[in-house]
Amino acid sequence: MSKQLLTLHVNGEPRTIAAEPHHTLLEVLREELGLTGTKHGCELGECGACTVLVDGVPILACLTLPALVGDADVTTVEGLATGEALHPLQIAFAEEGAAQCGYCTPGMLMTAKALLDTTARPTRAEIASAISGNLCRCTGYTAIYEAIEKAASREGGAGAQPLRKPGGTNATGAQLP
Repeated sequence: MSKQLLTLHVNGEPRTIAAEPHHTLLEVLREELGLTGTKHGCELGECGACTVLVDGVPILACLTLPALVGDADVTTVEGLATGEALHPLQIAFAEEGAAQCGYCTPGMLMTAKALLDTTARPTRAEIASAISGNLCRCTGYTAIYEAIEKAASREGGAGAQPLRKPGGTNATGAQLP
């Protein structure tokens, strides 16, 4: 089969690649673009490890052909941080111990971001419903719920923007450019 030339808008940048037409978005992100944060899980659409955002909507990259994405904006876990500033969800997951083995974490983060972008202060039931397609075998979900709640409580609600402290540092104390 011959490769097809595609331009995807990934993490705010146009990326032109040549990919096999039968390759999934997951394969293209990982193998052609080197964005390995999105994980291979079940490859059947059942575990959520490959979740990315397409125009802000969580989708399973293992079931999506990149040609069908068109010129939509694709956001991967690598696109959450802004420069030196971690996303509030990334900080909260670290603080709450919500990422144990870490394999499900990228998909959880992306699903949680979509939730917080549309629901500033989700209830525990709304969080549970939103992440119900993301399987975790390590945490028992309580730490994940608490991390999402913590991110929602910061910066006046949704936590959709990276946290910055006055004086040129991010929420972890790292100096910003």
